[in-house]
Amino acid sequence: MALTQFLCRSPYFLKPLSATSLGRTLKIPVGSWNDYLRKVSVHDGKSFSTKIVLGIETSCDDTGAAVVDETGSILGEALHSQTDVHLKTGGIIPSVAQQLHQENIARVVQHAVSASGVNMEDISAIATTVMPGLALSLGTGLKYSLELVKKHQKPFIPIHHMEAHALTARLTDLVAFPFLVLLLSGGHCILAVAQGVSDFLLLGQTKDIAPGDMLDKVARSLSLHNHPECSGMNGGRAIETLAQQGNILRYKFTIPMRRYQDCTFSFAGLQSEITRKISKEEKAEGLLEGQHLSCLPDLAAAALHAMTVHIAERTHRAILFCKEKGIIPPGKETLVVSGGVASNQYIRRSLQLLADATNFTLVCPPPRLCTDNGVMIAWNGIEKLSAGLDIFYHLENFRYEPKAPLGTDISEQVKEAFIKVPVLNLAV
Repeated sequence: MALTQFLCRSPYFLKPLSATSLGRTLKIPVGSWNDYLRKVSVHDGKSFSTKIVLGIETSCDDTGAAVVDETGSILGEALHSQTDVHLKTGGIIPSVAQQLHQENIARVVQHAVSASGVNMEDISAIATTVMPGLALSLGTGLKYSLELVKKHQKPFIPIHHMEAHALTARLTDLVAFPFLVLLLSGGHCILAVAQGVSDFLLLGQTKDIAPGDMLDKVARSLSLHNHPECSGMNGGRAIETLAQQGNILRYKFTIPMRRYQDCTFSFAGLQSEITRKISKEEKAEGLLEGQHLSCLPDLAAAALHAMTVHIAERTHRAILFCKEKGIIPPGKETLVVSGGVASNQYIRRSLQLLADATNFTLVCPPPRLCTDNGVMIAWNGIEKLSAGLDIFYHLENFRYEPKAPLGTDISEQVKEAFIKVPVLNLAV
């Protein structure tokens, strides 16, 4: 379901920006509203040559802001990470995340705008993540953004967090619609076809926990928070670091859902199996307080490999489905992989093997743009501004949505296609 459709069905649906929304009549030149926004500022008649969007991101535990123009130039950006705090508490505590967002959002936004070298009056619109995410975090970003919108009389563009991840590749690479996208993060695992801005077909998603969540849980089971080689790292990065020294063949974990011919993911069972193996090995070695398993690198490698095979197999089916149904035409076979877990180099190499085997082009944004950031939100705002989508001005009673679907769900069609995936050696 497109974001516009979602908002229209919501009791908090807003009136779209119109030529008279600013309290005066604006004479729009011949052509589209999009052309008008390209040429003229919505404030005091000041002209500028390009669209410029301020993006604000607070969906989880990172406070991000960026100013981006329609050419894809990142004019200014800032990010405050809460990783160190949440590592000490063993996970994200929503109320703590909210407090940290509240303490840092004004400074982060101010830094991004100052670094951009533009004034607020030159900014075309303010784009902010409103779905999905942690309710308290989303609420903080939305409240601050609406205050900015009111103060500076700017159009507001609500952003779907996962759509923003999906379209980041169009900022860094020449990726044309349609394309297949795999979104991997701490809260999501999604396969979809991006047909256009805010136009997605959902092929499959996780039915339980996400891959980032699984890696964090495994890292806690292995006590990696106090491992000398993993200081200050999140769970996924710690697992990846140790896995580079390990043997993936020493332990063989069950690859999830091989009986099911669809694109649904599941990581909870795999995480439980790995945790049981860790407990068994700890008992066998008779570990004392503060000690780590001698087989730790091998366990990390085997866990990461099993997770990667599961991800690759479901993605392989999605590729074959798109080819069979003609959803992605010849010459446009592109697989975009984004989200925080997409920074994992082992997963990237494995998906590159898959792309090569299926004649797809793999596109991954640079790691710093895979994790949550303000740049992707600002760029999504540019995309929507250029397409004339989801531009709002009257913002009374606007709400965030902690849970929100991505696109039109066609996962049953994938299941009904009953596509068998050939074996692909990913032991890289």
